Amino acid sequence: MAVFAIVEPRFLTPVNLFNIARQVSVTGLLAIGMTFVILTAGIDLSIGSLLAFAGLVAAAVAKGGLSDRFTVGDDAIGYGWPLAALAAIMVGVVGGYLQGFAITRLRVPPFVVTLGGMSVFRGAALLFAAGGPISGFDAGFAWWGQGKIGPVPVPVIIFLICAIAAHIVLTYSRFGRRVYAVGGNPEAARLSGLNVNAITCMVYVIMGFFCGLCAFVLSARLNSAEAVPGTGYELTVIASVVIGGTSLFGGVGTIFGTVIGSLLIGVLLNGLVILNVSSYIQQIIIGVIIVLAVAFDTFAKSRRRSA
Repeated sequence: MAVFAIVEPRFLTPVNLFNIARQVSVTGLLAIGMTFVILTAGIDLSIGSLLAFAGLVAAAVAKGGLSDRFTVGDDAIGYGWPLAALAAIMVGVVGGYLQGFAITRLRVPPFVVTLGGMSVFRGAALLFAAGGPISGFDAGFAWWGQGKIGPVPVPVIIFLICAIAAHIVLTYSRFGRRVYAVGGNPEAARLSGLNVNAITCMVYVIMGFFCGLCAFVLSARLNSAEAVPGTGYELTVIASVVIGGTSLFGGVGTIFGTVIGSLLIGVLLNGLVILNVSSYIQQIIIGVIIVLAVAFDTFAKSRRRSA
């Protein structure tokens, strides 16, 4: 951060800092859900595609259906933001459950299931959008992505509330302890009487919930929904979680670490944008960060075993 502030004075302006907070709140919501998944030694590569599909469904509900999907203007008649939010979350939850079911019941590896899900949900989004965006929501819908409570953007408040709730669940609830147990040693967890399949499936449902919530917030922020949002979010979110200290091998990690990791990635990407660094180079940097973080985690794990 200090380097960016020295090179570019605009970096530490209040406007840019709030912009970083808005950006982090979107990927941060996904990172919270991904923390649950990675804690069980799983992975979800479909989050960007599921987000796009859920956002389109929410937008269609808010606009009153598909017939006026291309209408622009505040006079569009829809079902309102509550049903739109519920629709997005339901799409995310169902998508997460279907993937969790395939992983636990059909015994297909998470990487394969969610890689397929990435293609399926993106295709569904493209089919649903029929080549165009859905835009022009009412003020009540847009407030959830563009509004403020005092000086703080609403998406940031949503992110912080979700982070606190997730921290409480993982730290103090029975379910949270079981998630750590399954990630640490699934066979030992099974022998101790835990329903490993149910817990594993549930973390993908939780991931789906956050995909749906994020889809609603992002659509409200952009005042539109289309099939392309969420592209490349997978790497950014995984990097945020891993940098925050969650092990890809499962069983180790915290929501607090994920929040810090999300902030670090958000600051890094924002600084690179301000310095006019190419988006292609940004992707390279994110990839290198993931490899280095996993390499460090592997090294630390081998040291603990040899100690």
